[in-house]
Amino acid sequence: MVYLPPPHLASASRPSYGEAYAKILAAHRRSPKTAASSVIMLVAPDVDALCASKMLADLFKQDDVMHRVIPVSGHAELERIRDELTTYRDLHTLIMFNMGAILDLPSEEWFGDFPPSLTVHVIDSSRPQNLSSVFGGGGNGDRIVIWDDGGVEDLQEERKAWEVLTYAPEEDSDEEDSDLDSEEEAEEDGEEEEEDKDDYEDGDASPSRKRRSLGEGGRKQGKRRRVDQPNRISRDEREQHESRLMKYYRSGTWHGQSASGTMYLLATVLERVDNDLLWLAILGLTYQYITSRISREEYDKYQSVYHDEVARLNPAPPGALGSSDEHKSQNPDDNSVYASDELRFMMFRHWNLYDAMYHSSYVASKLGIWKEKGRKRLTGLLAKMGFSITETQQPYAHMAKDLRLTLRQKLDQLAPEYGLVELSYPSFRRCYGYRSQPLSAGDAVEALSALLDIAGGTRIEVEVEGTRNGGEWFGGGKVWEGGREGRYRDDERENVPPGVLANVVKAQTGGGKEDGEGEDLQWWVRNFWAAYDALSDIERLREAISLSMALHRAIIRQGSSIIDKQDIKTLRGHRVVVLTQGPDLALFVHPGVLARLALWLVDALRDRVEATTPAYARSRRKALPFVVACLNEKAGTYIVVGVTGAPDFDDVRKNEFGLAFLDAKERCNARTRHGTFDTSVLEINKDDLKVFLETLCEGGERY
Repeated sequence: MVYLPPPHLASASRPSYGEAYAKILAAHRRSPKTAASSVIMLVAPDVDALCASKMLADLFKQDDVMHRVIPVSGHAELERIRDELTTYRDLHTLIMFNMGAILDLPSEEWFGDFPPSLTVHVIDSSRPQNLSSVFGGGGNGDRIVIWDDGGVEDLQEERKAWEVLTYAPEEDSDEEDSDLDSEEEAEEDGEEEEEDKDDYEDGDASPSRKRRSLGEGGRKQGKRRRVDQPNRISRDEREQHESRLMKYYRSGTWHGQSASGTMYLLATVLERVDNDLLWLAILGLTYQYITSRISREEYDKYQSVYHDEVARLNPAPPGALGSSDEHKSQNPDDNSVYASDELRFMMFRHWNLYDAMYHSSYVASKLGIWKEKGRKRLTGLLAKMGFSITETQQPYAHMAKDLRLTLRQKLDQLAPEYGLVELSYPSFRRCYGYRSQPLSAGDAVEALSALLDIAGGTRIEVEVEGTRNGGEWFGGGKVWEGGREGRYRDDERENVPPGVLANVVKAQTGGGKEDGEGEDLQWWVRNFWAAYDALSDIERLREAISLSMALHRAIIRQGSSIIDKQDIKTLRGHRVVVLTQGPDLALFVHPGVLARLALWLVDALRDRVEATTPAYARSRRKALPFVVACLNEKAGTYIVVGVTGAPDFDDVRKNEFGLAFLDAKERCNARTRHGTFDTSVLEINKDDLKVFLETLCEGGERY
């Protein structure tokens, strides 16, 4: 069996995560050449994969396993790295986080021609999975190990269909045999044998004689096959199985258990769970929820498990108050995690209350804050609650304590009048002792996402704390400089690690190149390591919160402009937005930022537009399909993102844009490129966008 069930479904004959980890350790210790390139982790640039790789790296560190972590931006980069890995003679374990589930990994195109000593572990939350990797056997199939969350147990029909189509004999060969049989039965066997014997004695057999002799062999062999292979299937059965697999692969993309959740289960089996690993698993789950990858129902299922783990590892302090917002660290070294109810206000503990509510997609959808009327309703709600304009413009930490303590109570009383009935969701916060105030999981995920997307590679201005409303002299902000390689100051050169000084000087001087030249290709690598470092450095994480605030200002600014100017076009059930100009255009060429804008538009318009069924969709369920494209002026291309929103808040729909994009591309011969692992993100030539969108909205065939 080449897929690993979760621990609660494991048995003596079905190994699970713990046994797979033990095999990795055994292979590492048994290897004659132990080096950092013996165990390699390939990590996708998202918060879940980032946390999962950090968790596994911590486990490897405890077991003295040398390893490498390599960020991978998309399929093209994965192909390049695959070719590079063929030169690594001592490589025996390859671990892929949030990539590879849909690829036919046992094939020679990927890892089929690698040495037999290599084992590939796939820990990917995206679905559907490639059934050849999950169920395939043989020499190559057994080297691909899928860490499953239990979902494969529900694929018995798909497994049966895949096995039948893979191992059953071809129907065409049987039909040819039967045709030859009928031809031969019409002739007299005795005459054929005599004629054939004479011909072969003369050494000159005619083509017709040869065909008949081959036909006899085929007939006899065909009869034997029909006896020896009773599992031959009919054409109707084959079509039925093909239809089953087609339905599985073409139903759209969705997500299962987070990769960090899988790593936490491994740590639980190994009995090495601590607050650090628990916090990383919580961040992975929170990331899936706030990016609409999983529904509230799925989130609650995993959140209840982590809630019990938090209670087990972090006993409540004596005399703890009921209000979690006023919870403080109990001592300078307190790193505890505790459960809390998180308001759907954007980073409100680090912002002021008005801006936090204004930049919340949930509040935007209910109040319509892109209009003057909606902003007045927001001000009216705060006034009814007894919060003055001056108080709501103050940083949340500087507000009067009695207002902070009564905030939730007043929201529960007055917010339903404005349609705000689901203002909170169960979440978690973590203490950082003397280094920082407690940080919520939602705020940490927003900061990490901002680092991954725009820590480098683009110019963005962030607000400096204390400069709000400072006027012409003392107001304004500064250009974000975090995440750069040259972060060491000149007066700290003695503290620069060996070997880094040359890179620091090169980064500070520009390396002899013009500004921005030669940096575009690797900006995502620097962003990845900036976010990876921030996982264990609260100072960097808190710095990134201001970056996230600036990012959300740009999203609200652009989203409000789109709705205000009525730039949303409706094409046969789709809603299409094309960005070609604006001050933040360079920001939205990043797929992650553009996807955030698309999700904000879905949330903002959920109660204002009618749900439709897209032309290409298999399912008849109503949805809110949005296609957002942004012009990349440097490359002469458009970045296109497709999002399938659900009509109901906290629900999700399978994203069918991946296959729809591929189908439209083939039908209109557009020049495109998939730069990420998300199939619903596409880069398309500037001249081909119009015909591509028209072809997409025509729908094509229903699968």
